[in-house]
Amino acid sequence: MVTARTVAIVTAPTPAVTRVGPGMFRVEHEGRFEIVFVAGPSGDRWVFWNGQVFRGPFGRASANAPRASGPGGPQSLRAPMPATVLEVLVAPGAVVKQGDTVLILEAMKMELPVRAPADGTVVAVHCREQELVQPDTVLVELA
Repeated sequence: MVTARTVAIVTAPTPAVTRVGPGMFRVEHEGRFEIVFVAGPSGDRWVFWNGQVFRGPFGRASANAPRASGPGGPQSLRAPMPATVLEVLVAPGAVVKQGDTVLILEAMKMELPVRAPADGTVVAVHCREQELVQPDTVLVELA
């Protein structure tokens, strides 16, 4: 006996992307505007959006969904671009929930909150306030 099943595939509309500066993009999706920062070569991009850092082979035609940097185990929160650490809001041993702001960076006259990608405990803080950090610098480690 052969049975058939109908599956509806729903695709989200492609967001409108406008480059507003080097490594800085304005994305319009579902009527909302977001600023996204991108650094690195197309095969290994770092993307900073909504306080979280994602790493992957993102490109114009990439179908890969963003994923938080670091598979399992300790999670390293890294600087997505050259920036100044304005405020460190956690200390080693602090418990954080997904979305909690861990520290605030300043780049290009904008404050960028760096948020915990998942629930966890702060293992180490590798930066201090007013420190200048470069892209890919480990700022905080979570477990």
